[in-house]
Amino acid sequence: MPAMSTPEHSPLGKTTVYADRYDPSLLFPIPRQAKRDEIGVSAPLPFHGVDIWNAYELSWLDARGKPRVALAEFRVPAASPNIIESKSFKLYLNGFAQERIDDAQALAATLRRDLSAAAGAEVDVHLSEPSARAHAVVDLEGASIDALDIDIDDYGPPKSDYLHADAGEVVEEALVSDLLRSNCPVTGQPDWGSVQIRYRGPRIDRAGLLRYLVSFRNHNEFHEQCVERIFVDVSRHCAPQSLSVYARYTRRGGLDINPFRASVASTPGNPRGARQ
Repeated sequence: MPAMSTPEHSPLGKTTVYADRYDPSLLFPIPRQAKRDEIGVSAPLPFHGVDIWNAYELSWLDARGKPRVALAEFRVPAASPNIIESKSFKLYLNGFAQERIDDAQALAATLRRDLSAAAGAEVDVHLSEPSARAHAVVDLEGASIDALDIDIDDYGPPKSDYLHADAGEVVEEALVSDLLRSNCPVTGQPDWGSVQIRYRGPRIDRAGLLRYLVSFRNHNEFHEQCVERIFVDVSRHCAPQSLSVYARYTRRGGLDINPFRASVASTPGNPRGARQ
Protein backbone atom coordinates (compact mmCIF):
# COMPACT_ATOMS: atom_id res chain seq x y z
CA MET A 1 0.00 0.00 0.00
CA PRO A 2 1.34 3.52 -0.75
CA ALA A 3 2.69 5.42 2.25
CA MET A 4 -0.10 7.98 1.86
CA SER A 5 -3.47 6.41 1.03
CA THR A 6 -5.81 9.38 1.12
CA PRO A 7 -7.73 10.42 -2.03
CA GLU A 8 -5.61 13.56 -2.36
CA HIS A 9 -2.51 11.41 -2.93
CA SER A 10 -4.19 9.26 -5.59
CA PRO A 11 -3.84 9.76 -9.39
CA LEU A 12 -7.19 11.58 -9.46
CA GLY A 13 -7.03 15.04 -11.01
CA LYS A 14 -3.37 14.69 -12.02
CA THR A 15 -1.78 14.53 -15.45
CA THR A 16 -1.00 10.88 -16.07
CA VAL A 17 1.09 8.91 -18.53
CA TYR A 18 -0.97 5.89 -19.62
CA ALA A 19 1.36 2.91 -19.44
CA ASP A 20 0.63 -0.09 -21.64
CA ARG A 21 2.66 -2.64 -19.69
CA TYR A 22 1.68 -4.57 -16.60
CA ASP A 23 2.32 -2.71 -13.33
CA PRO A 24 0.44 -3.75 -10.17
CA SER A 25 2.00 -0.87 -8.23
CA LEU A 26 -0.42 1.45 -10.05
CA LEU A 27 -3.30 0.24 -7.85
CA PHE A 28 -4.06 2.82 -5.15
CA PRO A 29 -5.95 1.52 -2.10
CA ILE A 30 -7.85 3.90 0.20
CA PRO A 31 -8.87 2.71 3.68
CA ARG A 32 -12.63 2.61 4.19
CA GLN A 33 -12.67 3.28 7.92
CA ALA A 34 -12.13 7.05 7.93
CA LYS A 35 -15.38 7.68 6.04
CA ARG A 36 -17.19 5.03 8.07
CA ASP A 37 -16.19 6.88 11.22
CA GLU A 38 -18.10 9.92 9.91
CA ILE A 39 -21.38 7.96 9.84
CA GLY A 40 -20.75 6.04 13.05
CA VAL A 41 -19.95 2.68 11.49
CA SER A 42 -17.42 0.42 13.20
CA ALA A 43 -16.81 -3.30 13.58
CA PRO A 44 -18.85 -5.39 13.50
CA LEU A 45 -20.31 -3.80 10.38
CA PRO A 46 -24.09 -3.20 10.45
CA PHE A 47 -24.36 -4.47 6.88
CA HIS A 48 -23.15 -7.10 4.44
CA GLY A 49 -22.31 -6.24 0.90
CA VAL A 50 -20.11 -6.04 -2.13
CA ASP A 51 -18.84 -3.48 -4.62
CA ILE A 52 -19.38 -4.76 -8.16
CA TRP A 53 -17.09 -3.22 -10.77
CA ASN A 54 -17.58 -3.74 -14.49
CA ALA A 55 -14.68 -3.08 -16.86
CA TYR A 56 -15.46 -2.47 -20.53
CA GLU A 57 -11.95 -1.67 -21.82
CA LEU A 58 -9.88 -4.74 -20.96
CA SER A 59 -7.50 -5.98 -23.66
CA TRP A 60 -4.29 -7.99 -23.88
CA LEU A 61 -2.24 -9.98 -26.41
CA ASP A 62 -2.46 -13.73 -26.71
CA ALA A 63 0.64 -15.93 -26.95
CA ARG A 64 0.88 -15.21 -30.71
CA GLY A 65 0.53 -11.44 -30.30
CA LYS A 66 -3.10 -11.17 -31.39
CA PRO A 67 -5.19 -8.69 -29.34
CA ARG A 68 -7.94 -10.11 -27.19
CA VAL A 69 -10.77 -8.26 -25.44
CA ALA A 70 -13.19 -9.15 -22.67
CA LEU A 71 -15.65 -7.66 -20.27
CA ALA A 72 -14.63 -8.08 -16.65
CA GLU A 73 -16.71 -8.23 -13.47
CA PHE A 74 -14.95 -7.68 -10.15
CA ARG A 75 -16.61 -8.21 -6.77
CA VAL A 76 -14.89 -6.50 -3.84
CA PRO A 77 -16.36 -7.48 -0.45
CA ALA A 78 -17.65 -4.60 1.66
CA ALA A 79 -15.75 -6.08 4.60
CA SER A 80 -12.43 -5.46 2.84
CA PRO A 81 -10.36 -2.77 4.61
CA ASN A 82 -9.77 -0.79 1.40
CA ILE A 83 -11.51 0.52 -1.67
CA ILE A 84 -9.47 0.82 -4.85
CA GLU A 85 -9.34 4.31 -6.34
CA SER A 86 -10.97 4.15 -9.77
CA LYS A 87 -8.40 6.01 -11.88
CA SER A 88 -5.62 3.82 -10.52
CA PHE A 89 -7.79 0.80 -11.36
CA LYS A 90 -8.15 2.01 -14.96
CA LEU A 91 -4.41 2.67 -15.28
CA TYR A 92 -3.68 -0.80 -13.97
CA LEU A 93 -6.08 -2.48 -16.41
CA ASN A 94 -4.71 -0.45 -19.31
CA GLY A 95 -1.27 -1.84 -18.51
CA PHE A 96 -2.24 -5.23 -19.93
CA ALA A 97 -2.72 -3.83 -23.45
CA GLN A 98 0.71 -4.90 -24.74
CA GLU A 99 1.28 -7.89 -22.46
CA ARG A 100 1.34 -11.40 -23.95
CA ILE A 101 -0.71 -13.71 -21.77
CA ASP A 102 -1.31 -17.39 -22.44
CA ASP A 103 -5.08 -17.37 -21.91
CA ALA A 104 -7.96 -15.64 -20.14
CA GLN A 105 -7.62 -17.93 -17.13
CA ALA A 106 -4.04 -16.77 -16.56
CA LEU A 107 -5.13 -13.15 -16.84
CA ALA A 108 -7.98 -13.69 -14.38
CA ALA A 109 -5.58 -15.26 -11.88
CA THR A 110 -3.26 -12.24 -12.10
CA LEU A 111 -6.15 -9.82 -11.69
CA ARG A 112 -7.46 -11.75 -8.70
CA ARG A 113 -4.08 -11.77 -6.98
CA ASP A 114 -3.31 -8.07 -7.48
CA LEU A 115 -6.77 -6.73 -6.68
CA SER A 116 -7.09 -8.90 -3.58
CA ALA A 117 -3.76 -7.57 -2.33
CA ALA A 118 -4.89 -3.96 -2.86
CA ALA A 119 -8.34 -4.44 -1.31
CA GLY A 120 -7.02 -6.51 1.58
CA ALA A 121 -9.56 -9.27 0.95
CA GLU A 122 -10.35 -11.84 -1.72
CA VAL A 123 -11.72 -10.22 -4.88
CA ASP A 124 -13.80 -12.34 -7.25
CA VAL A 125 -12.95 -11.95 -10.95
CA HIS A 126 -15.05 -13.08 -13.92
CA LEU A 127 -14.17 -12.47 -17.58
CA SER A 128 -16.72 -12.84 -20.36
CA GLU A 129 -17.05 -12.34 -24.10
CA PRO A 130 -18.45 -8.94 -25.18
CA SER A 131 -21.74 -10.41 -26.36
CA ALA A 132 -24.90 -8.30 -26.35
CA ARG A 133 -26.94 -11.41 -25.54
CA ALA A 134 -24.91 -12.01 -22.40
CA HIS A 135 -25.10 -8.39 -21.22
CA ALA A 136 -28.67 -7.29 -21.83
CA VAL A 137 -29.91 -3.97 -20.45
CA VAL A 138 -32.48 -4.31 -17.66
CA ASP A 139 -34.14 -1.99 -15.15
CA LEU A 140 -33.70 -2.19 -11.40
CA GLU A 141 -36.77 -3.88 -9.94
CA GLY A 142 -39.11 -1.67 -7.97
CA ALA A 143 -41.50 1.26 -8.05
CA SER A 144 -39.98 4.48 -9.34
CA ILE A 145 -40.43 7.51 -7.09
CA ASP A 146 -39.11 10.00 -9.65
CA ALA A 147 -42.52 11.13 -10.96
CA LEU A 148 -43.70 12.39 -7.55
CA ASP A 149 -45.26 15.86 -7.88
CA ILE A 150 -43.17 17.70 -5.31
CA ASP A 151 -41.04 20.85 -5.07
CA ILE A 152 -37.35 20.40 -4.22
CA ASP A 153 -34.86 23.16 -3.41
CA ASP A 154 -32.24 21.36 -1.30
CA TYR A 155 -29.24 19.88 -3.11
CA GLY A 156 -26.83 19.21 -0.28
CA PRO A 157 -25.34 18.28 1.99
CA PRO A 158 -27.44 15.11 2.50
CA LYS A 159 -30.33 15.70 4.91
CA SER A 160 -31.33 12.53 6.72
CA ASP A 161 -34.14 14.45 8.49
CA TYR A 162 -36.20 14.09 5.31
CA LEU A 163 -36.48 10.37 6.02
CA HIS A 164 -39.41 9.05 8.00
CA ALA A 165 -41.76 6.07 7.97
CA ASP A 166 -45.29 5.22 9.11
CA ALA A 167 -44.90 2.79 12.00
CA GLY A 168 -48.59 1.88 11.72
CA GLU A 169 -48.21 0.31 8.29
CA VAL A 170 -45.70 -2.47 7.66
CA VAL A 171 -44.89 -3.24 4.01
CA GLU A 172 -42.37 -5.06 1.86
CA GLU A 173 -41.37 -3.19 -1.28
CA ALA A 174 -38.56 -1.91 -3.49
CA LEU A 175 -38.29 1.77 -4.38
CA VAL A 176 -36.13 3.03 -7.26
CA SER A 177 -34.80 6.41 -8.33
CA ASP A 178 -32.65 7.44 -11.29
CA LEU A 179 -32.02 10.89 -9.80
CA LEU A 180 -29.01 10.08 -7.66
CA ARG A 181 -26.00 12.30 -8.26
CA SER A 182 -22.93 12.88 -6.13
CA ASN A 183 -19.45 14.17 -6.91
CA CYS A 184 -15.90 12.88 -6.81
CA PRO A 185 -14.33 14.20 -3.58
CA VAL A 186 -11.07 15.08 -5.38
CA THR A 187 -11.95 16.30 -8.88
CA GLY A 188 -15.54 17.42 -8.30
CA GLN A 189 -16.68 15.49 -11.39
CA PRO A 190 -20.32 14.37 -11.15
CA ASP A 191 -21.17 10.72 -10.56
CA TRP A 192 -24.60 9.75 -11.92
CA GLY A 193 -26.50 6.75 -10.69
CA SER A 194 -29.69 4.84 -10.08
CA VAL A 195 -30.52 3.45 -6.66
CA GLN A 196 -32.81 0.70 -5.40
CA ILE A 197 -33.97 0.62 -1.78
CA ARG A 198 -35.57 -2.68 -0.89
CA TYR A 199 -36.99 -3.08 2.61
CA ARG A 200 -39.52 -4.71 4.90
CA GLY A 201 -40.90 -2.60 7.72
CA PRO A 202 -42.75 0.67 8.37
CA ARG A 203 -43.80 2.27 5.08
CA ILE A 204 -41.17 4.82 4.04
CA ASP A 205 -42.50 8.22 3.00
CA ARG A 206 -41.65 8.40 -0.69
CA ALA A 207 -41.54 12.20 -0.97
CA GLY A 208 -39.13 12.40 1.95
CA LEU A 209 -36.97 9.66 0.45
CA LEU A 210 -36.78 11.45 -2.89
CA ARG A 211 -35.85 14.75 -1.24
CA TYR A 212 -33.17 12.91 0.72
CA LEU A 213 -31.67 11.28 -2.38
CA VAL A 214 -31.67 14.58 -4.30
CA SER A 215 -29.80 16.19 -1.38
CA PHE A 216 -26.73 14.19 -2.45
CA ARG A 217 -26.59 16.25 -5.65
CA ASN A 218 -23.74 18.54 -4.51
CA HIS A 219 -22.22 16.07 -2.04
CA ASN A 220 -18.57 15.03 -2.44
CA GLU A 221 -18.04 11.35 -1.64
CA PHE A 222 -17.06 8.13 -3.38
CA HIS A 223 -19.78 5.77 -4.63
CA GLU A 224 -19.21 3.19 -1.91
CA GLN A 225 -19.36 5.83 0.81
CA CYS A 226 -22.62 7.33 -0.49
CA VAL A 227 -24.34 3.95 -0.46
CA GLU A 228 -23.20 3.21 3.08
CA ARG A 229 -24.45 6.64 4.18
CA ILE A 230 -27.85 5.93 2.59
CA PHE A 231 -28.05 2.52 4.28
CA VAL A 232 -27.20 3.95 7.71
CA ASP A 233 -29.56 6.94 7.40
CA VAL A 234 -32.53 4.85 6.25
CA SER A 235 -31.85 2.31 9.01
CA ARG A 236 -31.74 4.97 11.72
CA HIS A 237 -34.69 7.07 10.62
CA CYS A 238 -37.07 4.44 9.23
CA ALA A 239 -36.26 1.37 11.38
CA PRO A 240 -36.82 -1.29 8.69
CA GLN A 241 -36.77 -4.94 9.74
CA SER A 242 -34.64 -5.69 6.68
CA LEU A 243 -32.97 -3.36 4.20
CA SER A 244 -30.79 -3.38 1.11
CA VAL A 245 -29.41 -0.43 -0.87
CA TYR A 246 -28.06 -1.02 -4.37
CA ALA A 247 -26.66 1.80 -6.52
CA ARG A 248 -25.82 1.40 -10.18
CA TYR A 249 -23.52 4.23 -11.31
CA THR A 250 -22.74 5.20 -14.89
CA ARG A 251 -19.30 4.34 -16.13
CA ARG A 252 -16.28 6.62 -16.27
CA GLY A 253 -13.05 5.66 -17.98
CA GLY A 254 -14.45 2.30 -18.99
CA LEU A 255 -15.44 1.35 -15.42
CA ASP A 256 -18.70 1.43 -13.53
CA ILE A 257 -19.02 0.89 -9.76
CA ASN A 258 -22.11 -0.63 -8.20
CA PRO A 259 -22.12 -0.84 -4.38
CA PHE A 260 -24.60 -3.10 -2.59
CA ARG A 261 -25.25 -3.06 1.16
CA ALA A 262 -27.81 -5.24 2.96
CA SER A 263 -28.86 -6.13 6.48
CA VAL A 264 -28.89 -9.83 5.54
CA ALA A 265 -26.10 -11.56 3.65
CA SER A 266 -27.14 -12.03 0.03
CA THR A 267 -25.61 -12.13 -3.43
CA PRO A 268 -26.90 -9.43 -5.77
CA GLY A 269 -27.14 -9.82 -9.51
CA ASN A 270 -25.31 -7.50 -11.87
CA PRO A 271 -28.14 -5.92 -13.93
CA ARG A 272 -26.65 -3.51 -16.46
CA GLY A 273 -28.81 -0.39 -16.62
CA ALA A 274 -29.75 1.70 -19.65
CA ARG A 275 -27.23 4.39 -18.69
CA GLN A 276 -24.40 1.94 -18.19
